[in-house]
Amino acid sequence: MARKMASQGTPATAALAAAGVPFVLHPYSHDPSAPSYGLEAAEVLGVDPERVFKTLMVEVEGRLAVAIVPVSGNLDLKAAASALGSKKAAMADPKAAERRTGYVLGGISPLGQRQASPTVLDESALAFGTILVSGGRRGLDIELAPADLIRLTKAVTGPIGTGSN
Repeated sequence: MARKMASQGTPATAALAAAGVPFVLHPYSHDPSAPSYGLEAAEVLGVDPERVFKTLMVEVEGRLAVAIVPVSGNLDLKAAASALGSKKAAMADPKAAERRTGYVLGGISPLGQRQASPTVLDESALAFGTILVSGGRRGLDIELAPADLIRLTKAVTGPIGTGSN
């Protein structure tokens, strides 16, 4: 995989470049009326939705955490809480998520966040050589190896995704 930054630079791409991690950028024309950012990315990019992951911010015991699941399904909050060593999780307030990460909703990347948060990645990611996650803005995805994502975010893995949308 080639490292490409060009005019697509975001804190996420800067973090990957600084770490020397190989990645591929997948820019696309985002449609503001799309009902799902992640499913839109999978469709426009022609990638199996099981390989495209969405970054969700959750609140666990009063602290924010990151949960990364395939766009084809949903987050199991109880499983995410368990993977993060707690009993209960709730979706984070959107404004708090934006403040914590430095990204806007629909463009929150698990990489290059303003403040690092505990992170859990759905274990289904391990079945793929590469996965796609948000590149830090709407209309930009980053393809990288799950192992690199885990290493850079210090993520744990677990069965946190459920079914299909």
